Amino acid sequence: MGALAIDEKKYARVLARVLPRVIGSTGEYDRLLGEVEKLMDKGERRSKEEDAALELMVRLIKDYEGEHHPLPAPSPREMLVYLMEKRGLRQSDLLPVFNSRGYVSDVINGKRAISKAHAKQLAAFFNVSADVFI
Repeated sequence: MGALAIDEKKYARVLARVLPRVIGSTGEYDRLLGEVEKLMDKGERRSKEEDAALELMVRLIKDYEGEHHPLPAPSPREMLVYLMEKRGLRQSDLLPVFNSRGYVSDVINGKRAISKAHAKQLAAFFNVSADVFI
């Protein structure tokens, strides 16, 4: 977004209308969400200046949500299931890591934890940090 030249006077008018600022309350959060929805509804008719204001408000909203409503870290099993789904893998595709259909099934169904050795093998298999499985 920063690469596009915007008209500073038009941008100032957009900012004066929506009044974005650091969110300190639920009311301000709800108000900014409403402003974002209005701009999103404009779609292709949004100006470059409105796009810049929209980007600013989205960042403010993300900061507020990250501070006040952080998402819990997924469990190692949830991360494994997620990575499998994203790559279209089946349990049988993990046989090179676990060497047992029953073991794979137990891990996927939460009946067995992922060992540190398997976490390292899964990390290499999915090309991610082993920390996501520990």
